[in-house]
Amino acid sequence: MTDPYTIAAASAEQLARLTGFEAHHIAVVLGSGWAPAADAIGPPDAVIPLAELGGFPEPTVPGHVPAVRSVRAGSNRALVFLGRAHLYEGHQPATVVHGIRTAIAAGCRVIVLTNAAGGIRPGLRAGQPVLISDHINLTGQSPLAGPPAPGGYPSRFTDLSEAYSAKLRAVARAADPSLEEGVYAALVGPHYETPAEIRMLRAAGADLVGMSTALEAIAARHLGAEVLGLSLVTNLAAGLSDQPLDHSEVVAAGQQAALRMGTLLAEILPRLA
Repeated sequence: MTDPYTIAAASAEQLARLTGFEAHHIAVVLGSGWAPAADAIGPPDAVIPLAELGGFPEPTVPGHVPAVRSVRAGSNRALVFLGRAHLYEGHQPATVVHGIRTAIAAGCRVIVLTNAAGGIRPGLRAGQPVLISDHINLTGQSPLAGPPAPGGYPSRFTDLSEAYSAKLRAVARAADPSLEEGVYAALVGPHYETPAEIRMLRAAGADLVGMSTALEAIAARHLGAEVLGLSLVTNLAAGLSDQPLDHSEVVAAGQQAALRMGTLLAEILPRLA
């Protein structure tokens, strides 16, 4: 079987051919319901179906679109992925992080990971963006497990002391001083957490909880890219409100906040690379 790094390199070559741009500088992965934010980031110079790049599965989750846009962001050229793959869809970690490895093979040195998250820390409210300062990976998976990467790639024993760049968070806060920071806990899903699990996560230091992002951040750091994480709080976590959790409401909350999030990303992206 061809290794995932070779597959990503082939996807990057196809991306350059189809977009007409030899290199990109920044990649943005949009979370559930965030696809409308792509319009606020800027008009695309190219829109490529992921199926034409190879290695990308068809999404099975509402709110995720199987396409990537090439967008001008100041002096930078950005890739904007309109969705992502998840472990809970039955994918292997290599599939979940294929977009990240493709983007880095295409030249991206900055990866912006967004997601919809449940708010755990008191005071967080639905519709609020929160910078990710760190994560707790509770998926039991790593994109670096298994055979080592081919020659020429970094060691799989990746340092995650600064998984999410302090420098990039400072850039984001300069664009929007109201942004708070928090620790993101990643679980497999697709079921939501129990109230007891949320109490455990709060005791462990988690402020946010979701079902993505952590593996992508690990893959990006392994290949030397800087990571900026941005969660949109779409609901209070289980046991913290009287409302039952519903994915359609998560997507709806993301869509309602899409313009604000896209405008924020449009301000941030030109300053990142």
